[in-house]
Amino acid sequence: MSTVPLIHVVDDDLSMRNALLRLLGAAGFEARGYASTGEFLLQALPDRPGCLLLDLRLPGPSGLDLQAALRQQNIVLPVVFLTGHGNVDSSVRAMKAGAVDFLTKPVERDILLDAIRRALARDATQRTAREEAGRLHERFASLTRRERQVFDLVVAGKLNKQIADELGMAERTVKLIRAHVMAKLGAGSAAELGRLAEQLRQLSA
Repeated sequence: MSTVPLIHVVDDDLSMRNALLRLLGAAGFEARGYASTGEFLLQALPDRPGCLLLDLRLPGPSGLDLQAALRQQNIVLPVVFLTGHGNVDSSVRAMKAGAVDFLTKPVERDILLDAIRRALARDATQRTAREEAGRLHERFASLTRRERQVFDLVVAGKLNKQIADELGMAERTVKLIRAHVMAKLGAGSAAELGRLAEQLRQLSA
């Protein structure tokens, strides 16, 4: 996977699209252009950092339709709208759906580049969160059935003796299993195990 951010520019106006690609290239970004929602969706989206610079009115499905389609497909790609046909209603819809910004044409170069940088910063934050979540799931999946039982009871606030009684084992065995659980999950205390359990619950919600 390339770590160089890629900016996708979806605009049906060829001259505008080329102007945006030149501007972004001159600013040091890599960018690709698309004339419609359909053209964008037909392309395989590379697994690399990036964002979407999106027109509102397009032939076929609109920019708002594309934004909704990406969410439905669970494609997390920050969106910056740039349109000559914006209104309050479409702006509100775009921002409520998670757009980073909603800009109107013509737009000043610095304002556009600032929005792009904020979109790329959001993408980086989201990617880091997904990677951390993946690592947490992997660590939790490494627990044995008995270790998961002990984990659940520790998180529920049970003491070692109570866990031993509930699972029908010696207290020293509980202590040993608990130590294995904490080592596998990289936790230093019961409180940290509780925080990890809450993270897992949120990720599964």
